[in-house]
Amino acid sequence: MNPVKSVVVAAVCAALGIVLPMAFHAIPGAGNAWLPMHIPVMICGLVAGSAPGAATGLLAPVLSSLLTGMPAAPILPSMTCELSVYGLISGALGAHVRTGRLPLDLYVSLAGAMLAGRLVGGALQALIFSSGTYSLAAWVTGYFVTGLPGIVLQLVVVVPIVVALERAGLVPPRYPEDASRD
Repeated sequence: MNPVKSVVVAAVCAALGIVLPMAFHAIPGAGNAWLPMHIPVMICGLVAGSAPGAATGLLAPVLSSLLTGMPAAPILPSMTCELSVYGLISGALGAHVRTGRLPLDLYVSLAGAMLAGRLVGGALQALIFSSGTYSLAAWVTGYFVTGLPGIVLQLVVVVPIVVALERAGLVPPRYPEDASRD
């Protein structure tokens, strides 16, 4: 993808990272459960690559916090790190996972990014942001149990969106020589 298009994709995804949470936060507690900001960050990584994905993961929570107050200041540093990892890893895996089947490539990349982001987020909580007060139970509850609806939502919507963008010709095809492989 050319650099200008990558910047545009990152900007659109960062904007979605502000707008989507606003819709979900209309329902109390829905943001923590549905994780709406994660979706455009991972889409950006898968579509535009590691650097735009990481930039979107950095910009979306910071801009959202400045413009809407969400995420709240105490959560912002850890969320920014977590989302940056999602964008970085989804882009890195997206560039290297090649099974010959587009949906499988995307699911492997998405699952790897989801796991890496949660591991890094938990490690940073334990070592820096909540040092001495963060437990394994808090990590499992915060990153897996509370966010289970969001995890399912990401698995259900991210890959079909990326496939649809590719089929519509809005992003370069992963397997240009044989579009029937997906």
